Amino acid sequence: MKTNGNTILITGGATGIGFSLADAFVEFGNRVLICGRREAKLREAKSKLPQLETMVCDVINSGDRQALFRWATTQFPDLNILVNNAGIQRQIDFTKGPQALADGENEIAANFEAPIHLTALFIPHLLRQRDAAIMNVTSGLGFTLLAILPVYCATKAAMHSFSLSLRHQLRATSIRVFELIPPTVDTELDRGAREQRNQKDRGIHPDEVARAALQGLSGDQDEIVIGAAERLKADPAKMFPMINH
Repeated sequence: MKTNGNTILITGGATGIGFSLADAFVEFGNRVLICGRREAKLREAKSKLPQLETMVCDVINSGDRQALFRWATTQFPDLNILVNNAGIQRQIDFTKGPQALADGENEIAANFEAPIHLTALFIPHLLRQRDAAIMNVTSGLGFTLLAILPVYCATKAAMHSFSLSLRHQLRATSIRVFELIPPTVDTELDRGAREQRNQKDRGIHPDEVARAALQGLSGDQDEIVIGAAERLKADPAKMFPMINH
């Protein structure tokens, strides 16, 4: 897969892994579109990278997803790469009953329903491009789960499964399906939960994830597994007791 001259949409592209991906793609000579829920964060991202095209979009909302699709494909008809990156991570204690699940954002809608719907929306457009790709950002925690993040881990495992099926269905088309599998990354994804549980390891910098993503794309690497995620993916039985105390 070529890494320059593309037109790329990154969901959740204003912060964290999404912004680092946007930065790297711009540096390599791509046109980059990002969306996010928070207009202030999008403005901040554009102030750092004026080349970015931005749109406010809450991917949890079906209407917002459809509006994003119309904007991206109408304004940027050469769009050929979709990066499903936006996500939510929550600690949920199911011993506290349904209220623990209800008190917070919907991880299933953000991490699983949204990328599946966006993929379905964009595939007919991507099929018309000579070279196209879908990149799903999952996690090493989709293979070895962290039990305090039960829904998050389940959605990432589900996105891995979806990526496998999607790759098989699209194997005879112009669309490549990549899965980006990072370990813990130092972003705001967990909304400060690492500090609350006194977790000293903040994870790798998101720029490291972006560099691996570019390298994986250029090498047509279907599963781009980064750093400690290698161990989480390779040996869940050994790693589970190590990360769940």
